[in-house]
Amino acid sequence: MGLQARVRKEWFIIGIVLVILSAKVHPSFGVKGGPLKPEFTITYFAVALIFFNSGLSLKTEELTGALLHVRLHLLVQTFTLVFFPLCVWLLLRLLSLTAIDQWLLKGLQTVSCMPPPVSSAVILTKAVGGNEAAAIFNSAFGSFLGIVVTPVLLLLFLGSSSSVPFSSIFSQLFVTVVLPLVGGQVCRGFFRDFLERQKPPFGTVSSLVLLAIIYTTFCDTFSNPDIELDPTSLLMVALIIFSIQISFMLLTFTISTRSLSGFSPADTVAIIFCSTHKSLTLGIPMLKIVFEGYEHLSLISVPLLIYHPAQILLGSVLVPTIRSWMTSRQKSSLLLR
Repeated sequence: MGLQARVRKEWFIIGIVLVILSAKVHPSFGVKGGPLKPEFTITYFAVALIFFNSGLSLKTEELTGALLHVRLHLLVQTFTLVFFPLCVWLLLRLLSLTAIDQWLLKGLQTVSCMPPPVSSAVILTKAVGGNEAAAIFNSAFGSFLGIVVTPVLLLLFLGSSSSVPFSSIFSQLFVTVVLPLVGGQVCRGFFRDFLERQKPPFGTVSSLVLLAIIYTTFCDTFSNPDIELDPTSLLMVALIIFSIQISFMLLTFTISTRSLSGFSPADTVAIIFCSTHKSLTLGIPMLKIVFEGYEHLSLISVPLLIYHPAQILLGSVLVPTIRSWMTSRQKSSLLLR
């Protein structure tokens, strides 16, 4: 394979490296409040574009069918909002015996209590070719569920409580998720024949949006003065986070591929990403609300600021491998019929 063909095939991985380097060199451009204004362009426009794009590309019957896939939804939501926090709580009992800062450990617990994101899990599932409709439902439903469940989990594990502005968060999710998705489906009804004939590059559009999200996320990370901690502590937290992500991805893969599970390879892809990803968009505002007045809020926030780019980076790197596995399993299933 020639260099040009290789670049064309691996353009997304190359793009990730380039946007991270750009964020490192000049983070002020994409930081919150910077010229790019990510608090509007990413939080609202980019996320809305992702779900409009999904609504436009998904067949209505696929989306309707996903709503009825109750076993898949139950597995994802139970894993991310029950099993995940409990496992991290047990892990932290051991880590509390180490020299790692206790507030960073509390930050790891807050990460475990967060709902799934409304963007990255959907984009990565779509990039692999998995059950995008199931990913959309679980990302959206998990986010709405997390508005109520996450403060309760934080109270249970950390003893913190506060009033959460449910109405404003619900309205933001409605504007950025529900309306664009419905709008995409309505537009698809008018342009179905054209879309099926021309086959627009929906996957490429979602990948480009993900690169923009990665860029602004790393701009925030690199420009955040609270990240300037002891290098050893940061390295330990980063290693723990990557270990948690890889372990839970392997666990959800194992659970969903058992012979009696009844899940298809495409379902497994959605389960892996939706069960292990955590929302920064909802997470940071929620931490600021729940831990308002805490002098250690910045330290508590650090693990989530690391977890979010780590999940996108790890997921993006694994896309070709997971896609190859899914394709081979689907071919094997067709041969057995």
